[in-house]
Amino acid sequence: MKDVQNCPKCGKIFVKALRPICQQCFQEQEKNYETVSRFMRRKQNRMASIREVHEKTEVPITQIHQFVREGRLLVTHFPNLGYPCESCETIITEGRICATCTSNIKSGLDKIDKEKEFEQRKDEERRKERSAGATYHSLNDRFDKK
Repeated sequence: MKDVQNCPKCGKIFVKALRPICQQCFQEQEKNYETVSRFMRRKQNRMASIREVHEKTEVPITQIHQFVREGRLLVTHFPNLGYPCESCETIITEGRICATCTSNIKSGLDKIDKEKEFEQRKDEERRKERSAGATYHSLNDRFDKK
């Protein structure tokens, strides 16, 4: 059976095949892309920011971000376009998170790894101390000496 879902944009039921949205929303999205693309192709608009593109074309900012994220609007041609970092909302031009958030995540993971290594060394030292200090005496030895 086909994958039947509700469109996340309009809520209509549709058969999800190639796209995550219904045909009507897809056509609207493509119309918006054409509007933005046409606007950005004009030489005087190539340095426009996301806000300016939104104001002039009336295309939602989130959709413009989506076009940049998908690579449909190339930041090499339009350097003032970008989309927000998924963590801190800083405008970026590639990836999902900015360099600052990436380094924060890496340093956090490094800290966790170091803490785990420290705990493992501590456990190892405790085991060595226990095994070195473990002495067993037999009751028979005590009674035999008397």
